[in-house]
Amino acid sequence: MCMARSSWWWPCLLAAVLCAAGGAAAQETCAGAVPTPPQRGARVSVTDFGGVSDGRTLNTAAFSRAVASIERRRAPGGATLYVPPGVWLTGPFNLTSRMTLFLARGAVIRATQDTSRWPLVEPLPSYGRGRELPGGRYISLIQGNDLHDVVITGENGTIDGQGSVWWDMWKKGTLPYTRPHLLELRSSSDIIISNIVFHDSPSWNIHPVYCSNVLVRNVTILAPRDSPTTDGIDPDSSNNVCIEDCYISTGDDAIAIKSGWDEYGITYGRPSFNITVRRITGSSPFAGFAIGSETSGDVENVLAEHLNFFSSAVGINIKTNSGRGGFIRNITVSDVTLDNVRYGLRIAGDVGGHPDDHYNRSALPVVDSLTIKNVRGQNIKVAGLIKGIANSAFSRICLSNVKFNGDAPVQPWKCEAVSGGALHVQPSPCTELTTTSRTGFCTNSL
Repeated sequence: MCMARSSWWWPCLLAAVLCAAGGAAAQETCAGAVPTPPQRGARVSVTDFGGVSDGRTLNTAAFSRAVASIERRRAPGGATLYVPPGVWLTGPFNLTSRMTLFLARGAVIRATQDTSRWPLVEPLPSYGRGRELPGGRYISLIQGNDLHDVVITGENGTIDGQGSVWWDMWKKGTLPYTRPHLLELRSSSDIIISNIVFHDSPSWNIHPVYCSNVLVRNVTILAPRDSPTTDGIDPDSSNNVCIEDCYISTGDDAIAIKSGWDEYGITYGRPSFNITVRRITGSSPFAGFAIGSETSGDVENVLAEHLNFFSSAVGINIKTNSGRGGFIRNITVSDVTLDNVRYGLRIAGDVGGHPDDHYNRSALPVVDSLTIKNVRGQNIKVAGLIKGIANSAFSRICLSNVKFNGDAPVQPWKCEAVSGGALHVQPSPCTELTTTSRTGFCTNSL
């Protein structure tokens, strides 16, 4: 399924047609959704700029010089920065437009654990402060602003955040500023991230924010289950994003779609829309697939399908709160397999804190037109919770062909301030859906 609002989705629609024509061997993909970069006109190696791959020498200056060289030379089609096998210790560095960062097999870009090497940057305007603490935030290990045509790829080389020092500060309450991400691209377009391993990020792993035309495919993201807020991929106030064929096992949500925080997100007003997520496998002590809880700039037109999550707290989690404002609408989650998950589905309007005391308590979010279909779960503890907001009930919630089983009887659905419909749901759906059933809406949404 592709959702219109931009011609960017034409390649996705074409892929769907080819899939239907090609039979079971073919599968949908958005691989052609981001324009294929032209043949890069030059290639440089980090060793050309003094890089040393002994795992001890700090290579921040070498990476910075290499990127600056690519920016200066303006080669036809851009240039590739090649990272050979070895361990390349570095502090944060920027990317530039029309470049490919290529990690060879056996190459490891390893973040320094010397936190004094991490500069501070301003908070995102749609957050108004650091996500964890007031004030600025540490810059991401690899980052770029206002870029276009950027590829981060390779032969399954690794970007290693060495996040334990940051996790320890967070757990001990000694963290002075909000922790960095492994990769953040801001206000950028035509981005491809593929065939890379992300390991032990200090916080969120991949964070495209205010971006468009982003493809993330064939990446592996790993962090211990007790690593705090190490989300896998968080598209944030971004549009035309495709995430597919990834394995994610971290300490927080595998994928979480966001769009700003309370009054700052409302004022900035940048939505996340036209987002496809498919063929994701993984495990999380929180959610496999999530929307929120920061959704103040709106989230709409999202398709998530062919998901496989195990040993997680929640399979599908859509979360917001009073004071968030914004809307979450036109969401379809389909063909999901869950195993050993506490909550199969959770849609809640009382999740997540606030950046400060200045948020508008009357800014109630609107959650409307959500379809959850073809979901199977085994070893499930609780079928699900759908809890709307008293003065802003969640509407047109459709559950279809959703079946959960467990070793013990699965705890029943709990619903509040919600309307919609339910077809072929096991355990029996909550009365709020069956008594307000709009089967026409459910039928039309399938």
